Amino acid sequence: MRALSRPITGLLASLATAATLLVAPAAAQAQPVIPQSSSDLPAAVGSSDADLRDSAWNTRGQLHQQTSVLHPQAANAVLGAYDTAVETVFPGLIGERTEAARPKPAPVQAPAAAPAQVPAASTPCPADARVCVDIDGRKTWLQRNGQITYGPVNHAPGKPGQETPRGTFYVNRKVKDEISYEFNNAPMPYAVYFTYNGHAFHQGNLGYESAGCVRLEHAAAVTYFNELQINDKVFIY
Repeated sequence: MRALSRPITGLLASLATAATLLVAPAAAQAQPVIPQSSSDLPAAVGSSDADLRDSAWNTRGQLHQQTSVLHPQAANAVLGAYDTAVETVFPGLIGERTEAARPKPAPVQAPAAAPAQVPAASTPCPADARVCVDIDGRKTWLQRNGQITYGPVNHAPGKPGQETPRGTFYVNRKVKDEISYEFNNAPMPYAVYFTYNGHAFHQGNLGYESAGCVRLEHAAAVTYFNELQINDKVFIY
């Protein structure tokens, strides 16, 4: 086991314990599913590096379930802190465990010709929005000052009853190797969240509608992930 594993696994356990304390009032009937202190961790997971990696990954899944009773913003803070700690102790673990479920990327398309310029009056999307999404037209693009810098590209929005919300939003979190705990660990590569209720741009199949996210083909998802930054404005109409 690496020399740093023991002290930092205490941090992982502390984060997990903090999450348990946060959700305890709302889930008083639930049984504990994670170690209650860092001193309990070796007994809970054994002494091998493989055991520790398994425990860190399993605890991540348990945290996603437990924090579902919290306000989304508080849940994101807990999950983000835990993911950072996991990547510090076990670099690449999250990507490694989701890689097998990730669909094979489609061939990257050749670079498009010089981007078109969209006059401000031709769409409802405001000039200060960084990304625009036309739900009915199934098109989305990146822009600066009202001029397209990437796209338009096709997308798959939410289905009836689980529609992608329309309005003005802001990027609040990015997770490259994301999975959906709500939908049986379905892969959500290159996730760029724009609400605190789980709505995100991410790579996926455009052949059918989503549960509310904006699905993109591989090349577009990678570009959106790389180009969009926290607090960038998202306009969906």
